[in-house]
Amino acid sequence: MNNNDKLSKLQAQVRIGGKGTPRRKMKKTTKSSAGADDRKLQSALQKLGVQPLGGIEEVNMFKEDGKVIHFGAPRVQAAVNSNTFAIHGRSVEKELTELVPGILSQLGPDSLASLRKLAEAYTAAQGGAGAAGEGDDDDEIPDLVESFDKAEIQEEKKEEETKA
Repeated sequence: MNNNDKLSKLQAQVRIGGKGTPRRKMKKTTKSSAGADDRKLQSALQKLGVQPLGGIEEVNMFKEDGKVIHFGAPRVQAAVNSNTFAIHGRSVEKELTELVPGILSQLGPDSLASLRKLAEAYTAAQGGAGAAGEGDDDDEIPDLVESFDKAEIQEEKKEEETKA
């Protein structure tokens, strides 16, 4: 017997459908999507009794290495009784120096220490650069040659002369 004969014999024995045939079993795979995770998270937060907090423009989380996780216009929910806060939004990791003018009121003692270190490193770098290029004083404001009062008096005299 060759392979074609064996194959035709097997095909004759195969019964598709009908009474007494076993059902074909299929393994279903479920895909874990972000939407399902988000729904699970929302249900867990509802069990805690979180309430939305409005009027929050930004959230900054300070890390030990001196970087800041910055959320711009986040959606914040809080359950104060269980000390739970949920922050939803797009985050960006930034250096502390990028956010310095606006976040001085938010800095704690640890962050202030890291800010001092950054400031000392910056001044040391500027001091080294200043010693190398002492002739460049572009940052200074030049002295006034004339006072504004004198220029104002002269303008008044010219106006009086043109009227007369």
